[in-house]
Amino acid sequence: MDMLFSPHYVKAFFLVMDPYVLTVIFCSAVYGLFVGCIPGLTATLATALLVPITFFMPPVPAVAAIVTASAMAIFSSDIPGALLRIPGTPASAAYVDEAYALTRKGQPELALGAGLVFSVIGGLFGTLVMMAFAPTLADVALEFSSFEYFWLVCLGLAGAVFIGNASVLKAGISLVIGLLVACIGNENPAAYPRFSFGSSELAGGVDLIPMVVGMFAISEILRFVTSLEAPLHVAATKIGNVFGGMWKLTKKYKWPIVRGSALGTIIGIQPGSGPDMAAWMSYAMSKKFSKEPEKFGTGHVEGIIEAGASNNSSLAGAWIPAIVFGIPGDSITAIGISVLYLKGMNPGPTIFLKTPENIYAVFLVFVLANLIMLPLGWLAIKAATKVLLVPRRILMPTILLFCVVGAYAVNNTVFGIVLILVFGVLAYFMEEHGFPVAPAILGVVLGKMMEENFVNSMIKANGNPMAFFERPISAFLGVATLIILLWPVGAWLWKSKHAFR
Repeated sequence: MDMLFSPHYVKAFFLVMDPYVLTVIFCSAVYGLFVGCIPGLTATLATALLVPITFFMPPVPAVAAIVTASAMAIFSSDIPGALLRIPGTPASAAYVDEAYALTRKGQPELALGAGLVFSVIGGLFGTLVMMAFAPTLADVALEFSSFEYFWLVCLGLAGAVFIGNASVLKAGISLVIGLLVACIGNENPAAYPRFSFGSSELAGGVDLIPMVVGMFAISEILRFVTSLEAPLHVAATKIGNVFGGMWKLTKKYKWPIVRGSALGTIIGIQPGSGPDMAAWMSYAMSKKFSKEPEKFGTGHVEGIIEAGASNNSSLAGAWIPAIVFGIPGDSITAIGISVLYLKGMNPGPTIFLKTPENIYAVFLVFVLANLIMLPLGWLAIKAATKVLLVPRRILMPTILLFCVVGAYAVNNTVFGIVLILVFGVLAYFMEEHGFPVAPAILGVVLGKMMEENFVNSMIKANGNPMAFFERPISAFLGVATLIILLWPVGAWLWKSKHAFR
């Protein structure tokens, strides 16, 4: 409690209460709710499209826009899931059948109300964990050397491959693509030009922002252009009181709420997982520990409560490694990291020493974003049947216009537009063949950090690789990384051994 009244939090409070910052938060909230409502437009896309606008903002409102829009989009994706059986983002896919079953039973307000209220509770839980533990982790991280950071980056990359729904091979190939993109240019320890082919534009490497916008926005536009799906039909046109019975549900399912919020935060901290993985794991756990598992799939609200709390709590959890170590927990925080760098708030443990009031302001933005989700989310639910009818043939060209303008604004060159088109086509073909995009983004973000820390460590150790295991924390992280990397091989050998008996 004393921490909340520290001088840094007092300064942060006045930063957040600035009318301009509050206006940015409100507009970002409305925008995030709208994008999340449209099937196929993900929370990552919502944040990626905001990045060009943040160029013209001070640090606090710029990060506040990203945080608020992503939180709102994760919740509002529940709306088309309940009314259309089409989740707005992958984070709602885990319980979409449950929510739609409730709608067909004439209870859309129960499905949407549970999604709203328990998303807020989960988001606040994850935020409090971040506020309590991020500064402490930063103090520990100040003792880290290049050896620890190398293993930490490797651990994040390993998590991006092995903790996901895609096959390990395809996720690994996607990661390698990202690492290769990170090699482009002269920005390496030897300042040696790699894969630039004499191009002055490529000499500085590939900017993360055009890559992210291309892979998430342009690929979605291409998918819409090539899609032959029938127009959407809303299953319910009238929605009752969404807050009715929520207190009763809170008392009845208090342990699932705590369990989902805690698991979501833990999963969010692990790089490469994110809110969709948190929702799937929490929904499965809810069914496993439920007293009424036979009701799951028939319109049972318990799974919605636990998974809804989990996917929002994971958002805050994912920002912990992003802020403290500069390692994104998911694709949304990868975008957030690019904005932090853009605004001079370089992520890492020293961020709490150089600009503490700015980072504490980000914490308070998380709290405010989750609190205003209640009234704005209620309005979004009421307007849902209208919002879902916006023709995508109007929406997609508008998004393309924003993408082109944003890509040009990065360096005021046409090369940025070329980049978003190239990576958009690449991402489209990757996803069409089952290759996830997120590992490629994480590879670009972490690739340079991994190479730099590896080279620095080898110089310190005079080329002795065993030095990576001589420091206690470095040894622990190294062993943990090797276990994650070798676990699939060990599991395969174990199965093969028993198969031939």
